[in-house]
Amino acid sequence: MAAQAADKGEIIQRQIMLPWRRSVQMSLNSIFVRLGRSIITASGIFLGTAFLVSVFTQTAVLGGRVHLEASEAARSIWLVVMSLLVATIGIVNSMLMAVTERYKEIGTMKCLGALDRFVVRLFLLESGILGTLGAVLGALAGFLVIAAISMIRFGARAFAHLGPAMVLRGQPVPLWIAVIIAIILGGVLAILAAMYPAWRAAKMPPAAALRVEI
Repeated sequence: MAAQAADKGEIIQRQIMLPWRRSVQMSLNSIFVRLGRSIITASGIFLGTAFLVSVFTQTAVLGGRVHLEASEAARSIWLVVMSLLVATIGIVNSMLMAVTERYKEIGTMKCLGALDRFVVRLFLLESGILGTLGAVLGALAGFLVIAAISMIRFGARAFAHLGPAMVLRGQPVPLWIAVIIAIILGGVLAILAAMYPAWRAAKMPPAAALRVEI
C-alpha cells in the first residue's frame, strides 16, 4: 500500500509540476494576454535602467575629458538609487494588481492541484521576463540618448577617450561591463519585487479565490 501511495504521489507530482519550458510558455501567454499591464510593469525597470545606464555612459564620456567632482558623483548615485527604488515599488504594486485580477485563474489552478511553488514559479518567471526585457531596452535607450548628446557636444570622437563608468571595490569598471551589471540588476530587482505578490498568490485558498467577483 505504501509503495502504491508513493507511486501515485510521484504520478500526481509529475502531472502538477510542469516542466520549465511549459512554465515559460504559460508566463509568456499571460504577458501577451495582459499586454497593457505588462507594459506598465516593465516600464518601471525600463526607466530605472535607462537612467542608470545614462549616468554610467555620461560618467565614462566625461571621465575621459574633464575631472568629475565628488559631489556630482554622489548626487548621481543618489538619483540612481532613488529611481531604482521607485521602479521596484512600482513593480510590487503592479504585480499585486495582477494577483487581484487573476483570483479565479489562480483558484482554478490550485483546485486542479497546482502546488504553491508552481504558482510562485509562474509569477517569478513572468516578472523576470518583463524585468529583463525592460532592462535591456532601458539600457539601450539610456546609452543611445547620452551617445547622441555626446556626439553633439564633442563631435565624432565622443567615445574616443572613455574613462571608467564607475568604481567597484576600488577598481575602475569599463562602460560595457557597467551596462551588463545594470541589465542584470534590473532583472534581479524585478524578480525580488515579485516575491511577495507571488507568495500571496500561492497562499490563496482555492475555494475563496473562486468565490471572488472581480
